Amino acid sequence: MEETVEDPPTSAVLLDHCHFSQVIFNSVEKFYVPGGDVTCYYTLTQHFLPRRKDWIGIFRVGWKTTREYYTFMWVSLPVDLKSESAKQQEVQFKAYYLPKDDEYYQFCYVDQDGVVRGASIPFQFRPENEEDILVVTTQGEVEEIEQHNKELCKENQELKDSCVSLQKQNSDLQAELHKKEEALETLRNTSKKLDQQAKAQKERWETELLRLKEENQKVSSENEKMGVRVDQLQAQLSTQEKEMEKLVQGDQEKTEELELLKKENSQLLLTLTQQREQQKKLEQTVQEMKQEETTAKKKQQELTDENAGLSETLSENKIICNVLQREKERLERENDLLKRENSRLLSYTGLDFDSLPYQAPTSDQGGAGQNPGLVYGNPYSGIQESSAPSLLGVKRCPTCKSGFADDLFDRAVEQQMQTLCLNCPICDKTFPAKEKQIFEDHVFCHTL
Repeated sequence: MEETVEDPPTSAVLLDHCHFSQVIFNSVEKFYVPGGDVTCYYTLTQHFLPRRKDWIGIFRVGWKTTREYYTFMWVSLPVDLKSESAKQQEVQFKAYYLPKDDEYYQFCYVDQDGVVRGASIPFQFRPENEEDILVVTTQGEVEEIEQHNKELCKENQELKDSCVSLQKQNSDLQAELHKKEEALETLRNTSKKLDQQAKAQKERWETELLRLKEENQKVSSENEKMGVRVDQLQAQLSTQEKEMEKLVQGDQEKTEELELLKKENSQLLLTLTQQREQQKKLEQTVQEMKQEETTAKKKQQELTDENAGLSETLSENKIICNVLQREKERLERENDLLKRENSRLLSYTGLDFDSLPYQAPTSDQGGAGQNPGLVYGNPYSGIQESSAPSLLGVKRCPTCKSGFADDLFDRAVEQQMQTLCLNCPICDKTFPAKEKQIFEDHVFCHTL
């Protein structure tokens, strides 16, 4: 049975005890004498099929997972699984690897999935005493024991020398670890400098982003191809392992082919890992560029909002200007309307509007007695003042030139004024002349 440095397959979970009866351990002693090899005998049940990486370990009683083994040995696969001799198997543990204390241990059969398939009764590693057996020694046996003790002392000294060498090797490794930590710190400082240089190169990343995206797509496609290839290789490897479990262990050609496939699989996995790391770097670069784009968009949005505010202010100023323009037009139309009204009123008195002298309103004399709704003041005030000597006693009709008394003339003019109508210059709505205030309010509402 060859020993190997390769670790056996284990599991961190304690599995169900129902699997412990698939392998039965036979002829397990209550104790084994230290310094001698130990042979473990076991029987495979008919419902259990051994595999290539199954192993038997020595566990201290009270173990919880298969990772707590003290030592182990690989099992050998029988040539003919159907024969009766194939069910009875054994494996030998060398004395050098066995425990040196007197704790209780047990054998456990573990398959290549880390599942326990059988466990033995507990046993100890301790020397025989007088209660166990009566030992009769001769001089030759004493000499042989002394010689064996000398060999054990020599082996112990060799172990001590080996321990000193291992301690020295450990010190060297610690010194090397310290150097590597210093190198790691140097690498970290270098990484910080590289980060600063990377910040300075962000301006060139915009043009390089397209190229990185194309490379990312190529890497992704190659990654998918590699993944399919790895899956195919893994499926092929699994199929070959199942076939090899059924074939003779000594098939050298199949073993070489399997090793080649494993190497190819390892190379593909290494390539896949490198490509994934490169993809992560590319994704990180893309994420940083997206953050920069988000910042630029935020700044552009701020400028857009500011532009919208200025546009809104400009629109409001335009609206105010239009309102003022309409107010000006309204005042001009109102002025024309009042002029026409004054002309009609003056036509009833037989006077020409252009021949009347203009009287500007004053703040202390004429302004208090004038109508605030008339733009050019009261037209009758100027008439009464200019024609007072001729119209004191008699007033004449503007149509037939007949003379009337003052009271009769005023009533006639009032009746004529009531028959007049006022038209809105904006919506052409008609108002009676006696509702002049309502007319002015209506025209003013158009400016609001």
